[in-house]
Amino acid sequence: MAESLFQRWFPHPLVSVIVGLSWVLLAHSLDAGTLLMALLLAVIIPRMVEPFIDYTPDIQWTPALHLFFVVVWDIVVANIKVAKLVLGPTKNLHPKWFRVPLDTEHEEVNTLLAMIITTTPGTVSAGIDQDRGDILVHALSTDDEAAEIELIKQRYERPLIEIFNARSGEKA
Repeated sequence: MAESLFQRWFPHPLVSVIVGLSWVLLAHSLDAGTLLMALLLAVIIPRMVEPFIDYTPDIQWTPALHLFFVVVWDIVVANIKVAKLVLGPTKNLHPKWFRVPLDTEHEEVNTLLAMIITTTPGTVSAGIDQDRGDILVHALSTDDEAAEIELIKQRYERPLIEIFNARSGEKA
């Protein structure tokens, strides 16, 4: 009974936590009114979006948390590198388009990989080509495409595959 009541009030607990914490952070306050509103939003918003969430994938949380910190670190470092490149002489810029071959057809893995690439300053994913099995990427400056591809695969794709327990050629 308690579990079904909990599931009724919090159909997607992680979404509830994210919504509640976001409200508190946006309000910059821990007063009773802010906490009450955070709780109210944490209950209402996940219940409103529940019909639109088909399923929640079973993920491995330890590698997901590790990847989160890797991506945050890479975003900070990339911001500094991009600032130096943009504020420096244009001769230092070596923009390139290249394709990153995908090791899986798992939709969540490939979509999140494209999002991470785009979120990291200095690179943009232009699209996932499922037929070719790759992601088209633009780098603000690179001299070694192979090294960039290997970096993306090692730092982001392999952890994503582990997080979602995906296998080569697997679809979500």
